[in-house]
Amino acid sequence: MALAAERRTAARLVLAHPLVASDGPHADLFPLIRRHADWLGKRFQQVLGYRLLVDSSYARLFKAGLGAGSGHRLERSTGTPFTPHTYACLALALSVLVTAPGQMLLSHLVADIRAAAADAGIELEETGRAAGKRTLVAALRQLVDWGVLIETEGHVAALAQESGGEALITIDRELARVVVAGPLSQARDGADLVRRAADPGFGGPRTYVRRMLVETPVVHLDELTDAERDWLRTRQRREAQAFSELLGLEMEIRAEGVALVDPEEELTDLHLPGTGTVAQAALLLAERLVERLRPQEPGHPATGGTLVIGVAVPDGLVDEVLAGLIAEFGQRSNWQRGYLEDLPSLREAVLDLLVRMRLMARAGRLRAEGEGLPEGYVEEASERRTVTDVHGARPGGDGWVLLAAAARYATHVTVRPATAAGKGTDVQEELPL
Repeated sequence: MALAAERRTAARLVLAHPLVASDGPHADLFPLIRRHADWLGKRFQQVLGYRLLVDSSYARLFKAGLGAGSGHRLERSTGTPFTPHTYACLALALSVLVTAPGQMLLSHLVADIRAAAADAGIELEETGRAAGKRTLVAALRQLVDWGVLIETEGHVAALAQESGGEALITIDRELARVVVAGPLSQARDGADLVRRAADPGFGGPRTYVRRMLVETPVVHLDELTDAERDWLRTRQRREAQAFSELLGLEMEIRAEGVALVDPEEELTDLHLPGTGTVAQAALLLAERLVERLRPQEPGHPATGGTLVIGVAVPDGLVDEVLAGLIAEFGQRSNWQRGYLEDLPSLREAVLDLLVRMRLMARAGRLRAEGEGLPEGYVEEASERRTVTDVHGARPGGDGWVLLAAAARYATHVTVRPATAAGKGTDVQEELPL
């Protein structure tokens, strides 16, 4: 039991923090990773197709992507997501740091980054201006957080000072070299890199579905191809046991999809319910939308029902509900004044959180329809089994869609008991959207 607990703790750590330094925030648990490095490496490769590199001073889990629109974004200290320009600064900084000296002045590093941008034909926002300086500082701060840069004397934030402050920076070139996980040398451009990174390789549907389960809050069935749905539905009980043993996660299986739940609430960068104006408004919005839009008779196709994974949100309804929530809860709950006075900004922030939680989505083509598949990817299921039909399970066209998982946050949830027809099969009670 002690051995299993140690391995599970180490596995959870590197999954949540793919770059762990021996002298970083998780230094106390780093010896566990080294002790079980061989076992962890084999398990991550077998289960998720991830490569684990463990050195004397760091451990790096090379995760693969899930395709366009499915990345875990980086954010500034304010919570503002990185812009494309900030990512460009980050990439340019790494390109310089892999061959940089062990120490250098901040001003020299900035000059090298600007030179690298010129060589690559990239137009950087003017670093002499305040906005450009703040953007570059955000990228450099991320490298400090990862341990790639060490602020030996002064801070990288000195760059943003009007007086043009200086700092002495120590560089860990080894960490700089292992930050990038994607197949850069093979990719033609950024879009191709995203596609190649998401290719599960020889693992095929098995590997992709497992990655979806551990890297996203919930997996709806129409986000999977026929082959992926077939694999999930025939293996989900065994997978539940495997994820429980490896990561201590519990699998919640519903008619509309599957979610891995962490009882410890450690393996997520998103929280709902949560604190703050956006999280509170998002939870209340999800509740109100479920109350208004819940379909009357959703069911599982195996019992003659209609599978409902999403319902259309009428134009203007989100603004209507949010305006009512501001009037009802805004003042007494001390919501941020900026959001109380700017409904479009609140809407944008709330919908962004709900999309990342996979409780709402923009209508459009899905993976079940062949969207975003790598070249040559196997997408057909075995002819010997009937795959759950997801055609029409959520609306197409334009606009917003409320997804089935939102029903978990509804104030009133109706649970329908399993029917006699469902006994002995893998039919699940539906999430009552």
